[in-house]
Amino acid sequence: MIKARVTVTLKNGVLDPQGKAIEGALGALGFSGVGHIRQGKVFDLELESADKSKAEADLKAMCEKLLANTVIENYAIAID
Repeated sequence: MIKARVTVTLKNGVLDPQGKAIEGALGALGFSGVGHIRQGKVFDLELESADKSKAEADLKAMCEKLLANTVIENYAIAID
């Protein structure tokens, strides 16, 4: 069993309205000095493979096909 984490974030230059909303809400809650917030998503997966290189290739394919919109998002894969 292989455990992996995929982190998906917006590419630099892509507007992030959710990040701006979070930034504004934190300011309204009294947290000053917080800025340039970018939001993203995290996927924790368990793969039944024992082959780490195959698992990494499969995870990349999952990101390219479903987990990330590669036009506007980057992704990073971490395998435990």
